[in-house]
Parts: sequence; structure tokens; C-alpha cells
Amino acid sequence: MDKLIYTAASGLKARMAAQAVIANNMANASTIGFRAERVNFDSLMLQGDGLDTRASASEEVKDFDRSSGTIISTGRNLDLAIPGDQWMAVQAADGSEAYTRRGDLNVSASGVLETGDGFPVMGSGGAPITVPPATSISIAGDGTVSIVPQGGDAKTPQIIDRIKFTSAKGSDTVKGLDNLVHVKGGGVLPTDEDAKCESGMLEQSNVNMTQALVDMLENQRAYEVQANLMKSAKDMDEGGASLMRMPN
Repeated sequence: MDKLIYTAASGLKARMAAQAVIANNMANASTIGFRAERVNFDSLMLQGDGLDTRASASEEVKDFDRSSGTIISTGRNLDLAIPGDQWMAVQAADGSEAYTRRGDLNVSASGVLETGDGFPVMGSGGAPITVPPATSISIAGDGTVSIVPQGGDAKTPQIIDRIKFTSAKGSDTVKGLDNLVHVKGGGVLPTDEDAKCESGMLEQSNVNMTQALVDMLENQRAYEVQANLMKSAKDMDEGGASLMRMPN
């Protein structure tokens, strides 16, 4: 009985973790630039005397869906979309460099150019971009940020920095709990000088809600199977205990 109940318990744990990932994907279906996470299931053979026949379930968020989301037009100067496989460099909460596709930019009260979720956008010099007081801000197709200073001539905008864009191709990157992409083991990606962006556009989440609902239903069915196995193990245990208590 112990073989069955522990195997079923590991399956329940794996399915609960998968359900959390699916629910998180669905919750971020409208989050700009979000990339859906993928769960990988595997069997772990237990090693040791009398354990070679046991295999517990294991789950891990191996990767994320790297396909692009739908790009829509907003007409807003500080909105940008990044076509292809390029990423925008931002400063993560721990001060390290990370990468995102979220392009709804704003200027904070301190003058720092930030993404919609509050991460400072990195410039070509490896530091967050600071925007001086200006009457207008624009972002060119190569990521160059220009302003018209207060009291300045609108016909002669001033370039203040260029957004750092990178390519993740051929690099070992992972998605963190902050929804940012990080270089596995630390480090930074080199600047992609050929990267382009589209101003006045935004890339939507790449979560496929129809597929997410199907995945959730399949995962619930698998959870029910594991729960029924545990119930069967309990019934067999109780049945065996009853036989042992019967008088000879």
C-alpha cells in the first residue's frame, strides 16, 4: 500500500504545482508582453533496497513560450513593441540587468524611464535612462530617446540616450518570478545594434486562453486520478486491517 500512496501523493503535488502555473498564465492573459510558462513532468526512480520499483512524479517550470504576442496600435509616444526575438534591458529589483518585452513605458516622479510594472529601462551606457523635464518625449525605431526641453524648439529635439535591446538567441536564459528574463547563472546579454522597435505599438500577452482552459481541464482530470488512487490505497489498507482483526 505504501508504494501506491506515496506515488499518488507525489502525483497530487505535481498536479497542484501545474495548476498554479496554468492559473498564473490565465491571470496574465491581458498583461502586456507576458510570456506563458511551461511545466515539464518527469518520473524520478527511487534508488535503494526495495525501492527500485517506485517512481515518483516530478514537475518543474522548464521554460516559457517564446512566441510573440499580438501587436496592437495605441498611438501613445511612450508605448513600444519589439518585433522578432529581441528584448529590452531593464534593472531588476536586486539591481541586476534583466530583460522584458513589456513596452508600456512611463516617466517616474524622479525622472526615470520605467516599464508599466516599475522596472527602470536601461540605456546604452548600462545605467537607467533619466529623462530631464521636457514638453514632449519620443522614441525612434532604433530605441533612441529624444525630448523637447521645456521652453525648447519642437523642431530640434535633443537625444538623451538609447534603449538597450538584446537578442536571447543562443543564450541560456530563464524566466524569474518577477516575470523578467534573466541570464542563467548571472551575467548580461550583449547589445543588439540591429534591433528595432515600433513606437506607438504594444505587444500583448502570448497566452492562448483556449489552450490554457484545455490544459486546466486535463490537469484537473489527472489530479482526480491521483486522488482516487489514494482513496483506493486507503480502502485496501482498511480492508487488510479488518482481515487481521477477524477471529480464527
